[in-house]
Amino acid sequence: MNQRRKPLTQNDFIQAKDEFVLKRFDNGETITVRDLQLAILPIMDEIHRICVQNNIPYGLIAGSALGIVNYHGFIPWDDDIDVCVLKQDWSRFIEAMKRDLRPEFYFQCFETDKKYNVLIPSMKVRKRGTYIEEINVLLKNKCTTGDGVFVDIMIYDNVSENVFQDQLYRTMIRALMVPIVLFENLGLNPVLLKTSVLNIANHYANINEKSKLISQQISFIWVKLLKEPIFEKKDVLPFRLYPFEGREYYSFQNLDAVLPKWYGLGSLKQRDGDKWVEPFPFEKRKPSHVVDLNLMNDQPHKKTKK
Repeated sequence: MNQRRKPLTQNDFIQAKDEFVLKRFDNGETITVRDLQLAILPIMDEIHRICVQNNIPYGLIAGSALGIVNYHGFIPWDDDIDVCVLKQDWSRFIEAMKRDLRPEFYFQCFETDKKYNVLIPSMKVRKRGTYIEEINVLLKNKCTTGDGVFVDIMIYDNVSENVFQDQLYRTMIRALMVPIVLFENLGLNPVLLKTSVLNIANHYANINEKSKLISQQISFIWVKLLKEPIFEKKDVLPFRLYPFEGREYYSFQNLDAVLPKWYGLGSLKQRDGDKWVEPFPFEKRKPSHVVDLNLMNDQPHKKTKK
């Protein structure tokens, strides 16, 4: 990756960035995106600690990876962190989380709680004593262990170099999405259908073991058709360290190759003289995941306004 700016220290990032208000209370107080980001960082620090301690590769992905290049941290309006773990390390990762995760955090995934929905990111690592409600009408959290603020963990696995085969397997999972969502919203838990989704995704990845391509596991279907974020393994692996909010986290090997494929050629900040130019238009600079939020309690706020 090209050198863009001098890395900042951790203290530099504790100062307020542009405020994007998530909640405004009757007394005038607010919860901003920056407040949420600072609540999420300890979760990410814990994931990093456990992965390093257990020699488990991981990487920041999606908007979190874009934030590395453009901000050396969060995109100012980004209200979450997305992380990937390789499928070959997934079982070890779960065991490490069971064994080493500190009491102030907890995690949810299908392997440990069959109420978890397999159509969303493969795991959520959450912070106790907090509450968040996502913009997700059809796939609300069914796990009874809590709704704390979280970091999303995605499985990364092999992807076919044959577009027809790739779309065939994705179509199988899209077909199962309809009854899964229906049963979930009727208060039923379609465990067999969920298991079938994971079996299809694992079989697909196994038969493409020798592929040069990698992406998030195809059980995650909430991507545009034929525009799935698929990359060459050589640009993704091995993960490498980058500055992020005054600490260092891992991400893709070649961000300059991956991010334009994911977000377009104009997604990276460009220098205009002595200034860095924000590539995203103003109307796209907004948080997109939060309905309700409480950073001081594990219950929703009673009186809030957007």
